Amino acid sequence: MELTFTNRVIEWRGPAPCYFVPLPEEESAEIHEVASSASYGWGVIPVEARLGEVTFTTSLFPKEGAYLLPLKAAVRKPQDLAEGDEVTLELRVRL
Repeated sequence: MELTFTNRVIEWRGPAPCYFVPLPEEESAEIHEVASSASYGWGVIPVEARLGEVTFTTSLFPKEGAYLLPLKAAVRKPQDLAEGDEVTLELRVRL
């Protein structure tokens, strides 16, 4: 399964700040359809993501019926991305 979406970077201020890009409702619904076969536990979904020229692996986190894509500092910082910035991501679910 491959998806492309655009959304804004959000920050979660826990013990250490973490940055995510929420998947829109439609894309979250598509992920939910394959979640039982793709998840390796706790509802997380392994994906390969592409942001600009950078491709990286991560896992989507379920959150209130949708999913959040974590943005690693190694991806975010070289592109000077901060909370509120709009990004377009390509995703491939790793089954």
